Amino acid sequence: MAVQQLTSSALSKDQAYALVDAVMELGELAATASAHENEDTGEWFFEAGCEETPDLQSFRDLAQQSLGIAVDFTVETIDPDINWVARSLEGLAPVIAGGFYVYGSHETAPVPGGFTPMKIDAAQAFGTGHHETTTGCLEAINIVLKRSRPRHMIDVGTGTGVLAIALAKRTNRTVIASDIDPVSVTTTIDNAAQNGVGKHIVALEATGVNHPAIKQNAPYDLIVANILAGPLMALAPSVGRIAQKGATIILSGILQHQARGVINAYARQGMVLSQKLQRKDWTTLILQMP
Repeated sequence: MAVQQLTSSALSKDQAYALVDAVMELGELAATASAHENEDTGEWFFEAGCEETPDLQSFRDLAQQSLGIAVDFTVETIDPDINWVARSLEGLAPVIAGGFYVYGSHETAPVPGGFTPMKIDAAQAFGTGHHETTTGCLEAINIVLKRSRPRHMIDVGTGTGVLAIALAKRTNRTVIASDIDPVSVTTTIDNAAQNGVGKHIVALEATGVNHPAIKQNAPYDLIVANILAGPLMALAPSVGRIAQKGATIILSGILQHQARGVINAYARQGMVLSQKLQRKDWTTLILQMP
């Protein structure tokens, strides 16, 4: 089935992100929504992916209502037979963050010494290491592992499994990697095997932490979740239930202006902010369960 990609006229950064929030809160206009910058012009654009022909008037009305301005939109049909995620990420340079070296199979240069290597190719699942939320988590993992040795770990919303693999390679222990998307689960299993930690990764299809195996293996002393601010706040009570006393919680997928809301949601569950990492517009939080 072809996907329809809808793109707005030029906006400010704040307007583009505000429209993303409005569309995702409504939930019925698009399957995906994002904001991106044209680095040549400095202009920002809103994009949405729709599985059916988008209702342009509804998008115009929502933009007028949420932004107070008239916004034009164009629609383009995306070829469903092309993996556009993989194509767009082919040739990306390796990422170095937190002592990890993340690279794709297209990379021919030798892995430099002193780093923990992870081969993660572009796929239909999210997470090649290039996004600020992923690099922020890798840095946070490095910080946490310098001061503690967790034994029971879980990566919620694992995507390609990059964070779970990072934990398994550094600790040589079992890590549960869960995701709501079955494609992510399969991708994580493949990537774990490719990186030599297949025996340490337990990949599960689960909504949040709602899975018998997750409950049976609780409590956890390290919980990582790189998703989005809204789902993170909704997940706070569940994380509180599976976190052991003294646990560390790493959260990302949070824009700077959303950080306070996430911190407050977890504070209500008894978790306190230990450290905040900033990468461009994105925030990674390290929390502690006293």
